[in-house]
Amino acid sequence: MLTTCDVKGIYVPVITPFCPNEEIDWGSYENYINTLTAQDIQGLVINGTTGESPTVLWSEVEQLIQRTKSALNHRRVPIVVGAGTNSTASTVKQIEMAGQSGADAVLVVTPYYSLPSEAGIIEHFRRAAGVGVPLILYEIPSRTGMALSVDTIRRLMDLNGVIGLKDSTGSSKLISSLPRQDMKPVLCGDDLHFIDMLREGASGGMLASANLYTEALLNVFQLVQNGELPKAQTAFNLLTPYIQQLFQESNPAPLKFLLAQQDIIASDTLRLPMGPISQKLQLELEQVYVNNVSF
Repeated sequence: MLTTCDVKGIYVPVITPFCPNEEIDWGSYENYINTLTAQDIQGLVINGTTGESPTVLWSEVEQLIQRTKSALNHRRVPIVVGAGTNSTASTVKQIEMAGQSGADAVLVVTPYYSLPSEAGIIEHFRRAAGVGVPLILYEIPSRTGMALSVDTIRRLMDLNGVIGLKDSTGSSKLISSLPRQDMKPVLCGDDLHFIDMLREGASGGMLASANLYTEALLNVFQLVQNGELPKAQTAFNLLTPYIQQLFQESNPAPLKFLLAQQDIIASDTLRLPMGPISQKLQLELEQVYVNNVSF
């Protein structure tokens, strides 16, 4: 099980590779996990948006956890599982099942779409954290339809069982408003704001772009840890246009296209309603690898 001390460094939200018939491609998945864990990442995140969680059945999530553990072959790489919904009862149930399947922690998003009161949200997370599986809060207003106040975030962070926050608010405003002392760790969830949030005290990031630019993002993180901020900024500036390309169209379609181009997965198939990237973006992304871009 994860503790607050473990919520640092680079966590990679994993994709779910599919065969052309939309069944999970387990051969590609094992190859993909082995490729990621050849780097010194601090954790893997299963069943997030990057993994197409809305279209993945919970029985498949359980298989993904077990297949990940098998691919790791006793290597110590923590597994965080997305388990949040906009129903408290189903969130609690999924957290219980994630824990039973061997998750080291769960990632629980602010309840989306139904726009509950902040009092309701606090009770939602109190019950979720009470299950006993370490919980990372996930604040992403662009997808939930509401932004929590700083006071509510602080109250949620104080709950027993909550070990940190993934901040995908789109800027460093939230983290800069939180006290640096006696505050649980915050991971950046917006790839383009990674360096800014590290400057404000973030302990690392859960970054979709780390699927491709793993070593480069690890380097940026380490430079900041070493106090070499100008070097970190320069290194991140080189990455920025390539990260921007990954989010020109909905994640994880561009990621899957590039992973397939590199033969890390066999197909860039997505499950509807997600679909392949446009031909225009395909041509742009192909140029990245035709030119052997490296960092």
